[in-house]
Amino acid sequence: MNRALILTNGLLSTTDAKTAHGLIRGSERFTIAGVIDPPAAGQDAGVLLDGRHRDIPVFASLETALEQAGPVDHLIIGVATVGGILPADMLDDIRAAIRRGLSVVNGLHDYLTEKPELVALAQAHGVQLTDIRKPKPRSDLHFWTGAIHDVPCPVIAVIGTDCAVGKRTTARMLRQACTAAGINAQMIYTGQTGWLQGGSYGFIFDSTLNDFVTGELEHAILSCWNETRPDLILLEGQSALRNPSGPCGPELLISGNARQVILVHAPKRKYYDNEPHWGEIPPVESEIALIRQYGSQVLALALNTEDCTEAEAFDYQCQYELSLAIPVLLPIEQGVGPILPALQALLL
Repeated sequence: MNRALILTNGLLSTTDAKTAHGLIRGSERFTIAGVIDPPAAGQDAGVLLDGRHRDIPVFASLETALEQAGPVDHLIIGVATVGGILPADMLDDIRAAIRRGLSVVNGLHDYLTEKPELVALAQAHGVQLTDIRKPKPRSDLHFWTGAIHDVPCPVIAVIGTDCAVGKRTTARMLRQACTAAGINAQMIYTGQTGWLQGGSYGFIFDSTLNDFVTGELEHAILSCWNETRPDLILLEGQSALRNPSGPCGPELLISGNARQVILVHAPKRKYYDNEPHWGEIPPVESEIALIRQYGSQVLALALNTEDCTEAEAFDYQCQYELSLAIPVLLPIEQGVGPILPALQALLL
């Protein structure tokens, strides 16, 4: 059945709930029947997220959700907290869900399968605990080989100037737009939400032993190429090139041989992860210059318009188009269609 409730417990309106946000926008793996978030109860999750009604109600409690949402068989932990720690106030709901016959899917580094009480409870009620971010055994990991250079189709990295700016959402929207335009685009997920949304190819970047990150990336791209023969491949980025809490991106550009980039930026965000002591986010022009040093080209800038009025969003779009001379996308407001001619040109 794979009908699921998402547990966010008060974090739905924050960037910590980006896993929930992705699932609300769409998933091929789960049908989302509702969200449990007391402060937002009574609202439609889609309207709350970006103003689009998606018929996903927000409930005040697990009990209310189970009474009103119809049959469900999964509870998904819908948050991605700093350090991947499970919020303590979620444990009671997790226990209650297990007792009601729900399997629990967890994308945090705090593994449910390492909590003996929960393991015993799940066994007693015949349900599964799934820890998406649990590292693979060494025998299942791949080391980089260089075979990536045999993949003939364009590989495009969707990377950002910070965490939680919409890299995965933009990549998913690009794949959908390409499909609608008759382009066989495939996406490589690199985080837990990509798997939850139904991704067929990818790996969990931040739970992979460092020696094997590039090999797992290469293996995912090679598997995708060999099995689907796509026109182009989109890589979901993680963190940012210069975010000190987890600098990521060179692996995609170098080891993943991504020679084109869609850069995602939140113009009103001043500091990495909104933490002043982490440092200021460099200007977009500086990021584009750095990407060029890696031998890759920025095809377009996509804007995350958090904290912007509609007028400000369009002003930023115009300013960046004038200064950068590349397409500037407003994915949530306008979609990603304007970049399709540039993607089609790569296929000629």
